[in-house]
Amino acid sequence: MTDIEQIPRDDIPQLHLDSQLCFPLYAAARKVVNHYTPYLKPLGITYTQYIVLLALWESGSATVGDLCRRLYLDNGTITPLLKKMEDCGFISRSRSRQDERVVTVTVTPQGWELRQQVKDIPFQVGGCIPLAHDEAFQLYQLLHQLIQNME
Repeated sequence: MTDIEQIPRDDIPQLHLDSQLCFPLYAAARKVVNHYTPYLKPLGITYTQYIVLLALWESGSATVGDLCRRLYLDNGTITPLLKKMEDCGFISRSRSRQDERVVTVTVTPQGWELRQQVKDIPFQVGGCIPLAHDEAFQLYQLLHQLIQNME
């Protein structure tokens, strides 16, 4: 028998998968995001592109830096995503004249049309989440509190 085989499996309970808060958060997020796929895929957008558009539809435009902060994404993740969205005609990107490092992202007319096509998705996906309204609201508040406390 090797030394590894002699180590008791329950000697470090904090390393059990069921002891991890991160795991149910991760698994629940994946399940919820997967519910969006049948609605978004026919429109040619991913969930991450959808949340970028949600942020942009609130103001019409934002800098890449603002989007990164708002969506908790890094520049290396969002840049290829925005390029693809621009290639699809949903957004346009332009460099600031005052500071060439700043890129502003703007919703195009095609992007605004897409907004009308997705307007019912929150209700359709919301119906797939098996929580009462007050439970869902409580979870929403707790998750936002967690995010804020981790900043």
